[in-house]
Amino acid sequence: MTREERQLREAIIAKCRWMNSSGLNQGTSGNISARYGEEMLITPSATPYDAMKPEMIASMPLEGDYGAWTGPLQPSTEWRFHLDIMRARADVGAIVHTHSTYATVLAIARKSIPACHYMMAAFGGTNIRCAGYARYGTKELSEHALAALEGRNGCLLANHGMIALGANLDKAMWLAVELETIARQYYLSLALGSHVILTDEEIAETARGFSTYGLQTSSPSTKSAASAKVAPRKKKKLSGKR
Repeated sequence: MTREERQLREAIIAKCRWMNSSGLNQGTSGNISARYGEEMLITPSATPYDAMKPEMIASMPLEGDYGAWTGPLQPSTEWRFHLDIMRARADVGAIVHTHSTYATVLAIARKSIPACHYMMAAFGGTNIRCAGYARYGTKELSEHALAALEGRNGCLLANHGMIALGANLDKAMWLAVELETIARQYYLSLALGSHVILTDEEIAETARGFSTYGLQTSSPSTKSAASAKVAPRKKKKLSGKR
């Protein structure tokens, strides 16, 4: 195992522990995977996160023998949708699956989430779809998830939980938190009995804004002001009073 791979395995475990301590997940119900070269690293089945060690993370080939794995423990029972998503989406570097409360409540009601908040744009469209129901760990569930994730970075799983995708572990976990947050906000707006849904154009406008979010450009006047010499301040005479 290379140093880089060990660090990624350790990062997976750290994210698992964090999502449980934060309340985003409970027990061993969730699972996380990350792309490493031609392999997918995924949390093992039914293993408490506090007891998990880097060597316990299962490794599965992205190509070749479907379902093959190496490691001391079997991969998560949800390995199929993790593997199928990574095979279908080259843009996905990590996947987070949780049974977070509000996302699961809406999934039980089989409600997709409309554009109730501008952060919906972070998921690639104007809604977060709810995938059809199938028993956990099945190929049928994987197919439902793939359909719900078309053009999206997150979805609900009917009577089950949610999936969030990201280019890396940090981004996938960030989107998992955002999905649960939006789910909670939408649920509470439903409880009020009144809510306003943003238009497709308003979401598209937000998406355009996201394309430059965090990029700071300096105007010529800003640059000249920054480079200008500041005149030294005159020292004030100090009195004997303190």
